[in-house]
Amino acid sequence: MIRHMKDLIENAAKGKKMTLAVAAAEDKDVLLAVKAAIKSDLISAQLFGNETAIRRIAVEIELDLQQLSIIPCDDFSISARKAVQAVSDKKADFLMKGLLDTSILLKEVLHKDFGLRTDRLLSHVMIYEPAAYHKFLLLTDGGMNITPSLDQKQMIITNAVEVAKALEISPVKVACVTAKEKVSEKMAATVDAAALKEMQKQGVFGDAVVVEGPIALDLAVSKEACRIKDFESPVGGDADILLVPTIEVGNGIGKTLTYMAQAPSAGIIMGAKVPVVLVSRADSAETKLYSIALGSVIASKMR
Repeated sequence: MIRHMKDLIENAAKGKKMTLAVAAAEDKDVLLAVKAAIKSDLISAQLFGNETAIRRIAVEIELDLQQLSIIPCDDFSISARKAVQAVSDKKADFLMKGLLDTSILLKEVLHKDFGLRTDRLLSHVMIYEPAAYHKFLLLTDGGMNITPSLDQKQMIITNAVEVAKALEISPVKVACVTAKEKVSEKMAATVDAAALKEMQKQGVFGDAVVVEGPIALDLAVSKEACRIKDFESPVGGDADILLVPTIEVGNGIGKTLTYMAQAPSAGIIMGAKVPVVLVSRADSAETKLYSIALGSVIASKMR
């Protein structure tokens, strides 16, 4: 099991070197992350975007462009299209969002002409390394799906489990987070959580996956809370994945881990034929580096 960001970097470096296609690469933190990833021998990279801006930033951060390919693009839409085309043509293995809006990139990812679309829902998965927790904590979906239905939650779990298995987590323990542990018709999230738990019993999520729900956040991550509340579950205090009921819950938990707990993190979009590295423009170059490493590890399993 990969438990720490340093282990994630090492794992990516040991595997086959993946090629990253960066859409709208004219972003300083993105290029700093690319520089660090190349220095750590994680990837090769193709940069799509404004060539003048890319070269200016490269000089500023001392990025050796001889190790990279620059594909000039007149605007963000063309940058996204050409980056996705590179992956479609197997000239690159995975994608990364640069300076452009997420919607511009995902429009091209979902375009039928490029063949990257699957029958699965796209969803966002963040991994965190909180100092107060004993392993990685995966959080989904605090970035894309606003109020997912039961069927969408099933696909969100499937996407997150794929990330967990790429991190060599087994069994994968999923906590369907709600405000209480008892099913209440007044709280739709508890009803969905119980249904997802039943799906797991029926083998919907495959082997080596345990789903618990409804379960409150404290019980998902704290053995002591489980002891005090007399809550017994293999997921209790040992969750790998937190499935949240709405984007607001996920966004709040994620930002709390980042800004209050200073937990290192990485972000990825799953559900397409290749992973898409997606982090906030406010995230540090370090977070972007970890996200590239995560994307590389997942891409190596998907290719």
